[in-house]
Amino acid sequence: MQDERYPIGKFEFRPDIDNDRRKQFIDQIAALPRELGKVTKDLTEKQLETPYRAGGWTARQVVHHIADSHLNAYIRFKLTITEDQPTIKPYQEKLWAEVSDATSASLESSMSLIEGLHSRWVVFLRSLSPKDFERTFVHPEHGIMNLDRLLQLYAWHGRHHTAHIKSVRDRTH
Repeated sequence: MQDERYPIGKFEFRPDIDNDRRKQFIDQIAALPRELGKVTKDLTEKQLETPYRAGGWTARQVVHHIADSHLNAYIRFKLTITEDQPTIKPYQEKLWAEVSDATSASLESSMSLIEGLHSRWVVFLRSLSPKDFERTFVHPEHGIMNLDRLLQLYAWHGRHHTAHIKSVRDRTH
């Protein structure tokens, strides 16, 4: 039986990344707004209020979480490129998902935000050199990380949560 928490599997960092693989990860980040739009299109209010698993976030919360999380990721990339090994600020994603804008706001606000954010983020990512992806930041909870790891994590993250929403859609049709 598949673990409902990880419909596409757990994140696995691959340290031996090359430029072709890096381009694939950037393409996955570029595709997220379109793919997310496909799985959220025509969701009913009941579906939006359905958790993707017992004890999990609702489909609505997942969409708003993607916006919150990817905003933080974009800022982490920019800080890492413009500063020498910055220490980033973590955020309490579980608490953010309980705030009213995540529990009751319409999807349009986050969908628009994700579309605009990813448009900028992809232009930025495609401008980086292989050496840039070796730059590091300090995550207070996880230690030193490089941008190659962050790139892979967020390419996975978008697909991971899109699969959560797809599972709600497919189960409640």
